[in-house]
Amino acid sequence: MTYIPRLLKKYKEEVAPKLNAQYNYKSVMQIPKITKICLNQGVKGAVQDKKMVVNAVEEMTIIAGQKAVPTLSKKDISNFKLRSNMPIGTRVTLRSERMYEFLDRLISVSLPRVRDFKGVENKGFDGRGNFSMGITEQIIFPEIVLDKVSKINGMDITIVTTATTDDEAYNLLKEMGIPFKK
Repeated sequence: MTYIPRLLKKYKEEVAPKLNAQYNYKSVMQIPKITKICLNQGVKGAVQDKKMVVNAVEEMTIIAGQKAVPTLSKKDISNFKLRSNMPIGTRVTLRSERMYEFLDRLISVSLPRVRDFKGVENKGFDGRGNFSMGITEQIIFPEIVLDKVSKINGMDITIVTTATTDDEAYNLLKEMGIPFKK
């Protein structure tokens, strides 16, 4: 028996038929689905301390379950003491099973751990069916050990879908379980 992530099973059995009934697609290939999730983290103070980026890459790798890579600056900015090709952040792109596993952990475990959580703002849609949201603290993920955290950083999470409109993407993500504000 092969392993199937819980959210992928939910998508195939519940979400896709519901979206198909709601929008009357001509083909099952038109039903929107999530293609990838991109995690991005800028590290404040990385110019002064190179070790901060190494720690951020380790934390992001633990959170994502996949090796993260450092992001490099593109140009010199003298006011910030920044040179081109200096590591200033970290990123990782999740696809297929790891993507569904991360989304499941985000929805069921991490988001409820946010202080005073009232739901996800639905203002992060880009007009083409993709959704971006920010998290202020990486310590909401249970994989992170609080004693090992040197600095609290936020991160951006972008969920890329095949939906053509924001309405389709909103309904897809809502059915997948993302708790949007009313």
